[in-house]
Formats: sequence, C-alpha cells, structure tokens
Amino acid sequence: MPTICIVSKRPILAIGLAFCTSISSLRPHAACGQTESVAPPRRTAVVTRVVTTADGFRLERGGQPYFIRGAGGDGSLKALAAAGGNSVRTWGADKLERVLDEAQQNGITVAVGIWLGHERHGFNYNDADQVAKLAESVRETILKFKDHPAVLLWGLGNEMEGYEKGDNAAIWLAINNLAGMVKRLDPDHPTMTVVAEIGGDRVKNIHRLCPDIDIVGINTYAGAASIPERYKEAGGTRPYLLTEFGPPGTWETTKTAWGVAPELTSTEKATWYRKSYEAAVTSQRGRCLGSYAFVWGSKQEATATWFGLLLPDGSRLGAVDTLTELWTGKAPTNRCPIIRSFKLDGADQVEPKSIVRVSLDAADPERDPIKVRWVLQREPSAYGQGGDAEEVPPTFPDAIVRADNSSVEVRLPADGGGYRLFAFVNDDHGGAAVANVALLVKGPVPVPSAKPATLPLVVYDEATREKPPFAPTGWMGNTKGMKLDESCETQPHAGKTCLRFDFIPKEGWGGIVWQNPPGDWGDRPGGWNVSGAKRLTFWARGERGGEVASFQFGLLGKDKKFSDTATGKLDKVALTTKWQRLEIDITGQDLSRIKTGFACVVAAEGQPVTLYLDDIAFE
Repeated sequence: MPTICIVSKRPILAIGLAFCTSISSLRPHAACGQTESVAPPRRTAVVTRVVTTADGFRLERGGQPYFIRGAGGDGSLKALAAAGGNSVRTWGADKLERVLDEAQQNGITVAVGIWLGHERHGFNYNDADQVAKLAESVRETILKFKDHPAVLLWGLGNEMEGYEKGDNAAIWLAINNLAGMVKRLDPDHPTMTVVAEIGGDRVKNIHRLCPDIDIVGINTYAGAASIPERYKEAGGTRPYLLTEFGPPGTWETTKTAWGVAPELTSTEKATWYRKSYEAAVTSQRGRCLGSYAFVWGSKQEATATWFGLLLPDGSRLGAVDTLTELWTGKAPTNRCPIIRSFKLDGADQVEPKSIVRVSLDAADPERDPIKVRWVLQREPSAYGQGGDAEEVPPTFPDAIVRADNSSVEVRLPADGGGYRLFAFVNDDHGGAAVANVALLVKGPVPVPSAKPATLPLVVYDEATREKPPFAPTGWMGNTKGMKLDESCETQPHAGKTCLRFDFIPKEGWGGIVWQNPPGDWGDRPGGWNVSGAKRLTFWARGERGGEVASFQFGLLGKDKKFSDTATGKLDKVALTTKWQRLEIDITGQDLSRIKTGFACVVAAEGQPVTLYLDDIAFE
C-alpha cells in the first residue's frame, strides 16, 4: 500500500492507505522518513447515575450530585456557561462531535438527543426493517461517543409519539428496545425519552412499556407550572426533566380577528420562564432532575423571536437574566433592557399603504444608553408543526418613514395580508429586548413566490439524500402497508444507493408524494420555481418484472391555497427487472411553483409489489 504524508490537525479516516501526519506532536515515521503519529489520548467517560434517595431521586455525575441547569439550542456555549448554565440539550446527533468538544471546553455537559422517526414524516414503527435500521444508527452513535467526557445522558427521540393520545404501543416497545440496547452498550449514562406534554396515555405507556427508560423528558409551555400535579395524577413515579419550557406556544394563545397569535414582549416572557421553573423545577427536587429552557439561540418559529433566548447576533434577552438568577441565586451585574409598554396608535386592520404609528417605552435598568431598531416583516402564511423548519419571511426596510427610540411611523405595503412590526432594543453590554405587533393590510393576499431552482433540480440521488429539495412525507392509501428505504444498496442505477418502495397488502393501493414543505398538502407556501425545465426524468425497475406503477408531479390543484402551477403524469407503467429511463414532458407549462415534485402510486397485485427508483430530476 502506498504511504502518503498529509499535513493536518484533525484525524483523517481512510481505507486502503496508510497515513502519517506532520505536526509538532508526532515522532519520526520510518516509511516516509518524517513523522509517526501518536495515538490520540483515550477519552474517559464521566459516569452519570440516577440515584434513589430518601427524598426521591438525584442525578450524580462522577459521584457528585448534579442538578441540570440547561438549555436546548445551538447558541454560544461559552455564553451559556457565563449565564450559569451547566448543560445543553441536542435533538439529534449530527455535528455531535463539535458540540461535545465545545461543551467540554466550557465545562458544559450534553444531553445527547438521538432523533427517532415520526409517523407524520412517514416512519412506521410496525415496519421491522425501518426499526432495525434505526437501531443500527442508534448503536453507531452510542459506540462512537459513549466515552466522551461531556456526555451526560442519552435522549431517545423527541415527541415521536405524536400529538394525539400517544397510544401506539409499537412506538413505546421500540423505544424500550433501543433503551435496553443503549444500556448494554453504555452502562455509564442514563436513558431518557422526550414527549410532547403528558396528556393521553404517554405517562402510562412509558411506565408500563419502557422499563429501560430512566428519565421522562417533558416538553411543556403554558402548562409547565402544573406539571408536578398532572404528572403525579397520570401515574408518574420516575424522575422527570423539563426538556423544553418557555412562553406559551402559538397553539396556547388567543388569536387576532384574522387568526394570528399576538406575541408577548421579551420582558413578559421572562416571567413565564420564572413561573415555570419555580413551580416545576425548584420546588420539585427529588422528582425533577433539572431542566432545559427553549431555545438557546434564535429560531424562526411562528415569528423570528417567539422562542429565542438570544437574538441572531448573540444578544441576550430578559429571560436569560431570569435564568441566570434562578441558576446562580444572583442577578447578573448588567441586566437586559426592559419594555414597559408597546402601543399601537389606532386600528390593527388598515388599508393598503396606510401609515401606522407605534409608541415604545423601554429603559435599561443600569441606565445604559439604548438603541432601537424597527423592522417590518411579513407574517407567515401558516405556522409550522412540531418545530419543523420554517422559511424566514421577507422584511420591508423602506417601509420605515420616521423612527426614534420611543416611536415609529410605518407605511404599510400595498399587498394585503399579515405583517408584524418589531422593535429591537439593545444596550451597550450585549443585552436586548424585543416586542412586536401584528397588523393586517386589507385586500388581496399575494401568493408568495417559490424558491428559484438551479437546473437540474435533483429530487433524489445519492448526493442529495441528506438535504433533498422535496421530502417523501405525503403517504397515501394504505400507509401502514408501505415501506420506503431511502438508502437501499440493492443494485442501484448509479452510486451506492437507490430508493426501494414496497407495498405489501394483497388489496388496496398506496402512494408516496415528495413534498415541499414536508407534510404540506397546499396549506403552506413553499415549493420550487423550476422554470426552464423541459422534462422530469427518473430511472425505475421492478423486483420481479411486470410491476405496474403510476408516476406524477404537481398533485395540488387550484382548490388549494398554495397550489402547484403545473402537473404531469405517466399512468400505469409496466416495469421490468432492468433499469429504464422514464420521462414526463413538461415543456410549455407554468413551472413557477412546484410543491409536489414527484409521486409514485401502486395497487395490490395479489402479492407484494417492490420497485426501485433512482436519479429523479427536473432537467
């Protein structure tokens, strides 16, 4: 085998090549006459245990009591430690090594979230193949990171039980099997699973079906203060963590006359963090092992500021001051600005191009100078679900007519629809405050434009599998009888993987639609502008030959609020065992918004139907 010398400061994984590196910590290497690498120092896990005490439960790390003062998100961990936090929560294991290393550098632990599939995204816990593949992914994550000293615990899934009763036994049994595997691979860290509130059968099912889950993680917002009482009434006897808490969500608030949720000021939100923490965390030592506030960073969810503890530039909001006091027992030496009032002068429903006036009373507790930035932003056409990624709506800088630190005049756009006027207040010590008011411009609401695509726009191939432009989330027909493997290695057309679609029942039909946004059937903006494309091409083959399938794009008609602007179909195509290139001609169509980029539909044939797809693209 050839020997190659590479200058690098990071370990490099290679197959079939012997690597040596040239940096200061290396010894001479006989093969290349330069250096020989020293093995990296062995990582040593810090053992974490859930311990039963006379008062209930306690978390111990390295043999010492450890109460979690944490937050979830991707904001600065240095800033989290400075605020008094000692732990961060993730939802998935992507980029985990970087998070663990940064946490270790800042004296922070990590509740490692391992994402488990959601039924609303097409995952089927009754599908042994999908569950087996999930288990292998979990196994790889545990083995790779279990000895990192920043690991605190393993969080298996986040709200994977859905938002109804949480009564699918297959989900809970799968979670327990995963938790049992995790314990065998890593007996040094406890297991947790995270649920969306505690209604329905969630608590009962975790306790009766998941004996290998040590900690119950609870995401809760407006109802956080009543968790102790409700958890006990539901039969909860295991220790719990508040894994998400903050201000009431959009689903828990009143709405304006046109159906959008008014947002609390950052000053008002801080009181919600205090109320939740004192009622469900501080007063529940022995039952509650700590908490993770949501969200350490900024996130477009309903609005640009609804849940963020920080602004995009890293400025901290008032809730951070509150958490600092709750975590350390002392208020920060320099506090964030506060908003005493934020008032709209006049009606919140106005004619196009109207002038709107808003007054602001904001101050800094230390009398530091403040600066106010005013921003008008379009309201999202619909709120997302379950924290799914949302597009950031456009802003209108030219709308600001006159502004200072106490008031603003804004000329609203000519287009109808919802808008929000934000006031961002900053001091000169990294503190901030924010408030907004929802406004409605009367008149026709323009349909948002789709994102312009660079052609070819690949719906699926091996390279785009991690970040596809469309997601296979639109399951139709007998959905429980279908399986989709997005990384099948059975004779792909190109590369190492392809799509495998199985329909198992002996009667009925089933289909999968690739959607943007994921899970949307025409209620939300999105999609791609593929103007200039001439054809939708793809490769397909059957397992045994003779399978019949229909292929389509553009399923959303004009009866939908956000429709596809074009459609095309190949009906009842007979497949062979060999790959064949298929094409839907789309010349001459309006391709300015394609939200359903591909669909495959099959019908029962008296035996399972298996077909393979690869290299799907608008060209």
